Amino acid sequence: MKLDKVNYIYGQGSAYEMYALKDINLEIQDGQFIGVIGHTGSGKSTLIQHMNGLLRATTGTIYYNGEDIYAEGYSMRKLRSKVGLVFQYPEHQLFETTILADVCFGPMNQGLDKNAAELRAFEALRSVGLSEKLYEQSPFDLSGGQKRRVAIAGVLAMKPEVLILDEPTAGLDPKGRDEILDQLAKLHRENHITIILVSHSMEDVAKYVERIIVMNQGSVMYDDSPKNVFRYYKELETVGLAAPQVTYLMHELREKGFPVSIEATTVEEAKQEILKVMRMHD
Repeated sequence: MKLDKVNYIYGQGSAYEMYALKDINLEIQDGQFIGVIGHTGSGKSTLIQHMNGLLRATTGTIYYNGEDIYAEGYSMRKLRSKVGLVFQYPEHQLFETTILADVCFGPMNQGLDKNAAELRAFEALRSVGLSEKLYEQSPFDLSGGQKRRVAIAGVLAMKPEVLILDEPTAGLDPKGRDEILDQLAKLHRENHITIILVSHSMEDVAKYVERIIVMNQGSVMYDDSPKNVFRYYKELETVGLAAPQVTYLMHELREKGFPVSIEATTVEEAKQEILKVMRMHD
């Protein structure tokens, strides 16, 4: 997917005209796991809603598999079955009487018969780690974390090539958060699906993604690997973001004279660095 000089303007031509996206140029490679971070109002949700055609750019072009999605006759429906979007509050995406029926809805909408749709639904529900004994229950009886899994399964059942998730861990406890993110990492590993994760949690992004796009005031501020982005932790602070806590800890240890690498961005990397220094002092 490629975004070429994409602008999105609210209230164009009025006194309240405002750029929600400003001159966005991005290329999303197949199979990448990407984090999109930014302060509230930075444009990250607006950006992802352009990727599956929910919002239309005021100016600029978006290409999917080399095709201009704004070209006459291009099927947005086809695009949305290839680029799946899971909203922040999945309860807004659930409406059927049972979990299984809910997850079957997308594939049946794609023209599959009931049996084929159910096979897809079983596969998707299994891949998000939801217990089979829940399939006939109402989605509204589930916990927040389970609802989130059903919403993700509903999109996965349509076999998208790109899965976009808007704050999928919002409001979950740490255990629920880790379970959802581990499940996504497993999906990425096993199915080589492109995943775009919108998050405000630096810890989550540092641990799971290979590329970070930092949005600020409708523009791309940084677009690089986590290690390279978090080098600019001071700059991130000026726009209301912070690096993972590990980054601060490593800088502090370095300032106190411990020869640790300040490149560590996850707890595991920090542990290895600290152990290395301790062995040197043994």
